[in-house]
Amino acid sequence: MKKLYLFLFVLALFASCEDPKNKDVAAQYLPLSAGKVNMLAVVMDVDQWKGKIGDSIRNIYGAPTDGLPMEEPLFSLKQINPELFQGIITHYRSVLLVESSDKKQYEVRENVFAKPQRIIYVSGSEDEIIQQLNENAESAIEVFKNNELISKQRFINNALSNDKTLEETFGISLNIPSVYKMVKKEDNFVWYERKVKNGTMNIIAYTMPYGSIPKGDATVDAIIQMRDSIGEAYVPGKDPKTMYMITEKAYAPYLYEAEIDGKFAFETKGMWEIYGYQMAGPFINYAVEDKANNRLVVVEGFTFAPSEDKRDFMFEIEAILKSLKIQK
Repeated sequence: MKKLYLFLFVLALFASCEDPKNKDVAAQYLPLSAGKVNMLAVVMDVDQWKGKIGDSIRNIYGAPTDGLPMEEPLFSLKQINPELFQGIITHYRSVLLVESSDKKQYEVRENVFAKPQRIIYVSGSEDEIIQQLNENAESAIEVFKNNELISKQRFINNALSNDKTLEETFGISLNIPSVYKMVKKEDNFVWYERKVKNGTMNIIAYTMPYGSIPKGDATVDAIIQMRDSIGEAYVPGKDPKTMYMITEKAYAPYLYEAEIDGKFAFETKGMWEIYGYQMAGPFINYAVEDKANNRLVVVEGFTFAPSEDKRDFMFEIEAILKSLKIQK
């Protein structure tokens, strides 16, 4: 059965490497991929899963997600025995295939059995498999996360809001689901909210002068100062006169460089809190350079949902924010 499984997989790999035109045509007839958000199907023997290879996979793909109040893994891992990887089971969106073999191999393939789908195939001896997993960890996580993002954005696009406030106020657009409702609009601030179990998911947008966030050692402090000033002005707590949103002081934010709509952006992940009140949660912020209009376009999402897992809430927000388009 394992030889049959490997034969079918290799056959599919070869098929996926054919002429790009034929590949595109074939992809049109593939079924839609399946699986919960940020779930990684790991196809390997159960003994390997319980051993050193499984430990390596858990250390890499089960590592904590940045910017959350409690530890939540990058991916929810689902081990599948190789002989069961057939039929509808092959339609999982993100798949890691691991096999003991005399041949050392690492392959990344897309849309093999379904779409959108990414499959990473790793083979070799135990040491070779572990080595390849570790050497390719960063790029593999990016492959799977980007695939999850594509799928989430496609799902979001099925039920978009018709609200034009962002376009009319800032000359920008975001693919915001219709379940988000605008709750505040000022001259330089727009706020959307979605009700979820035990709380809310939120998206805000505003602009800042171009160059107001320097590149270098002062970047994080400038972003914190920006967030805190906006929070004090527009995001009140229970008592609007004395309580407002700020960046939580106990946790240093994570700062990355990103690209949104083909433009440079600072990506910041961290924790927010309400000054003077016990209320907090995670945020993700993008400050996007809009040189043509001499400004920074800032889009941010934050969640308040006590006792609820927040990884997938924040992933939805990230998918929305990364859909930003700035009008020419």
